[in-house]
Amino acid sequence: MCGIVGYVGPRQATPILVGGLRRLEYRGYDSAGLAVLDPTGHLEVSRSVGKLSALEQLLERQPLLGRVGIGHTRWATHGRPSEANAHPHRVGGVAVVHNGIIENYLDLKRRLQATGREFSSETDTEIVAHLVDEALNAGAPTLVEALRVALSQVVGAYALVVISERHPDEIVAAKNASPLVIGIGVGEMFLASDVPAMLEHTRDVIFLEEGEIAELRATGVKLSNLAGEPVTRASRRITWDAVQAEKNGYPHFMLKEIHEQPRAIADTLRGRLRLDTADAYLEGYEIDPRPLRRVVLVACGTSYHAGLVGKFMIESLARVPCEVDLASEFRYRDPVVGPNDLLIAISQSGETADTLAAVKEARARGGRVLAISNVVDSAIPRVSEGTVYTHAGPEIGVASTKCFTAQLAALALIAIHMGRRSGHLAAPEAAKLIAELAAIPTKMTTALTTLGDLADVAARYRDARDFLFLGRGTNFPIALEGALKLKEISYIHAEGYAAGEMKHGPIALVDDGVPVVVLAPRGPSYEKIISNLVQVRARNGRVIAVGTEGDQQLAEMAECVLFVPDVSPLLQPFMTVLPLQIMSYAIAVARGNDVDQPRNLAKSVTVE
Repeated sequence: MCGIVGYVGPRQATPILVGGLRRLEYRGYDSAGLAVLDPTGHLEVSRSVGKLSALEQLLERQPLLGRVGIGHTRWATHGRPSEANAHPHRVGGVAVVHNGIIENYLDLKRRLQATGREFSSETDTEIVAHLVDEALNAGAPTLVEALRVALSQVVGAYALVVISERHPDEIVAAKNASPLVIGIGVGEMFLASDVPAMLEHTRDVIFLEEGEIAELRATGVKLSNLAGEPVTRASRRITWDAVQAEKNGYPHFMLKEIHEQPRAIADTLRGRLRLDTADAYLEGYEIDPRPLRRVVLVACGTSYHAGLVGKFMIESLARVPCEVDLASEFRYRDPVVGPNDLLIAISQSGETADTLAAVKEARARGGRVLAISNVVDSAIPRVSEGTVYTHAGPEIGVASTKCFTAQLAALALIAIHMGRRSGHLAAPEAAKLIAELAAIPTKMTTALTTLGDLADVAARYRDARDFLFLGRGTNFPIALEGALKLKEISYIHAEGYAAGEMKHGPIALVDDGVPVVVLAPRGPSYEKIISNLVQVRARNGRVIAVGTEGDQQLAEMAECVLFVPDVSPLLQPFMTVLPLQIMSYAIAVARGNDVDQPRNLAKSVTVE
């Protein structure tokens, strides 16, 4: 997600900061900015909407000169993309950049406004700049002490970096649940949200840990905790090259992106779920489901599978009829669309040609359109009434992983939002679901750790020529997605089926040479899916089961079992897709395939 950089030393800061932000562009952003302390100690801020090139053009016209500075690339969460909402945020002589979310910002904002303070943005980050400025005005002797006073009032996740005119020779930074890395140079210090931003200048780094604060001066860095107690930690030497750094040590982007899914889900949910009101917010877009005749989800490929899961979510929580259409077929069948239909277009790139055509067709016929996209201001959001952006960050691997689960998170938000407004999702049930949804990233992390690399599974099944994937309910779309992933990167023929359809034809394919992946987590369809598994076993099928952790009955019935944490049936796809992604990746690696760039495929399909 958003990128942070900082520099203090003898060189001009601006070129170093811009270069660092350039290295972090792969994380995704919609605005950028710098704050630099000039030679007299005066704070200058420059910000712009759009790509980094727009900021560079602004800096050419209005250069920022100075040897201490911070920079940021932002992807909107609180507040729309705009110059006013871009970081750094300045209050008095204080400038702040921030990744994360200040959960209690509304309460803090009301308290600060009551003292006469005025706000120039819609963001939660500006709160911190006010709190630090307030602490300095109240007599905090150092910038680090002012930040401690601010943080004592803050609830949330953050990577925060602060500079001040009153302390012009230093940068102060704090971390809680969002990454920050200190780079150690010779007579200069660097700071960033990720290692690639600094590799051009230093390979000696210190990773901040939870609840730590760093004070950076050109002569070195001092670490402490929130209580002010000193922290000692040796630096580490980074041996990766720039491309490896972007992969964060993983051998392939796809594997890195599989492991980024907990963060992608957390970022997509952040700022949109409110437990206190038991509601989900869509950044200014309101859906009143009561006059709606139906919802139509349109998408292609992996996004289509997300839409199939979304159908379950929307119909279950909002009780609004929902259809799922392949975007490539939508406009060619003379669709019936009118003002009481809401079309939700799902596209990772926001440029998918078939989905864009479906959106234009729906709008021409008077339908309402909401987009789900991972790319700000791409084509589909531009022609839609509103957009729910997935904050997954750029996905380099052609086979989608983190964008898929981020789309599931966006669809869950929409379903909760509609359910609360339709009256079918009561506050207690909504609060329970919101709490469980908020816990999904942690459970995904647990699942990824427990599953490991599945190299042993890959070795066992790498030579199979065909796979079948079976699922019921919300796991039927995951069976389709698992089959697609295996096809995309391993080049093994695979098909996904609703498990109840096995006896209507596909069971003829089962023998000891066809592995069958059965999605069998605990839930309403558990006994039925176990019955399907037994039918496969009776025909000498080799069963790979995905089940709820601790299910010994399932372990005894399958040749191989992959366990995931227990969640409610509506949210099971977040869990059950993980072993299928890892297994597909492991098999593709075992077969020697180009995992990140599989043959014949493109990342964004921009032609029909």
